[in-house]
Amino acid sequence: MKKIEAIIRPEKLGEVRKQLDKSGYPGIMITEIEGHGKQKGLEQQWRGEKYKLEFLPKVKLEIIAKDSDADRIVSAIMETARTGAVGDGKIFISDIEDAVRIRTGDRGEKAVE
Repeated sequence: MKKIEAIIRPEKLGEVRKQLDKSGYPGIMITEIEGHGKQKGLEQQWRGEKYKLEFLPKVKLEIIAKDSDADRIVSAIMETARTGAVGDGKIFISDIEDAVRIRTGDRGEKAVE
């Protein structure tokens, strides 16, 4: 099993979810977060005064999927979330050792179906 964590622009969430619905996924967790990458925030101007937004709003998607579904899910996120500009986000993929469905006691991939 794989854990797919995607950090994306908030305005791309709706499009990404629609694409994931089309391509199929077992379940999703969404968290609103703030952070920055290499750009170290964003400089803005308001009423002639400059100020810096050090932490930009982002959305974090977390999906636990079967190994066989991971590439399809990552491709769906990547294609839909990409604008080509700095700040599009990142996708992290890691191995999951086990999963347990609390209600039934199912373990492994059966717990995430």
